[in-house]
Amino acid sequence: MQATQLSVSDLNNPGVSWGAVLAGAAAAAALSFILLILGVGLGLSSVSPWSFNATAIGVSTIAWLAFMQLAASGIGGYMAGRLRVKWSSIHTDEVHFRDTAHGLLAWAVATLITVAVLAGGTRAVLSGAIDAGSGVAAAVSPAAAAGAGVAASKAGEGGSAVNPLDYFSDMLLRAAPAPAPAAVSGAPMPASAGVTLADQRVEIGKIFATGLSTGSLAADDRAYLGQVVASRTGLTQAEAEARVDAVYGRAAKAAADAKASAQQAADTARKAGAHTALWMFVALLLGAFVASLAATVGGRQRDHERVLRHVTI
Repeated sequence: MQATQLSVSDLNNPGVSWGAVLAGAAAAAALSFILLILGVGLGLSSVSPWSFNATAIGVSTIAWLAFMQLAASGIGGYMAGRLRVKWSSIHTDEVHFRDTAHGLLAWAVATLITVAVLAGGTRAVLSGAIDAGSGVAAAVSPAAAAGAGVAASKAGEGGSAVNPLDYFSDMLLRAAPAPAPAAVSGAPMPASAGVTLADQRVEIGKIFATGLSTGSLAADDRAYLGQVVASRTGLTQAEAEARVDAVYGRAAKAAADAKASAQQAADTARKAGAHTALWMFVALLLGAFVASLAATVGGRQRDHERVLRHVTI
């Protein structure tokens, strides 16, 4: 076997042709973008225009992602291998390794460019899990949601924001409701002096919000709400407390249903996000392999004699 003598310049030359790598990456990124636009036009996009995406990508979308990676990575890798400089004094195995590295580098640069351009689309794909997590937090804390609603109503009326300690302040300042005067049964009674219906609604809302957050309605709160209902509706204390229990039970059931629905939506979105991420990983891995393989094909054709034009003087 005859050994090849390498010069100092051959040993010191860089093994990467960055011009070819960047050219292949630009071609791959541009083709990926074009194919993505085509997929959107064909209805194969996994990105919904709505803020909540809890549905896993379908078979057609998976196939389109794989085709995008095959086409874009193949073209980019081939160009990176075909456009690199000719290594005339390098062993064939080393040339093969460098061509593979050129394809992999072109794929990596193209992937980074595509991710930077499509960062908003990635956020839209994964927004289902993010938004569902927010829904769970809101459902788990009905007191916070109720307090936000009261604060918004007070702000709309020009009032100040509600303090979470207002419930305990109101407890200290509670006045006994005025006794219900004799009247026709079923007719609404006037409220206590100086207390408007809006004020009573705000106070009742805070009491219910606190009860829902703790899991039960305190006995003194139940008795107080019964007095308020009795003074306004003309019901007896027992009937008013029974109505308080019925309404509180419905409110607690609604809060529990909202929490369960939000948790189910979050779990569905999590599974959809995991499914999407898994197939994206497979498609990207396939693209890396195809880019490296195509670069070796382009490199061999670059070194072939037919690529060089023989000039006779």
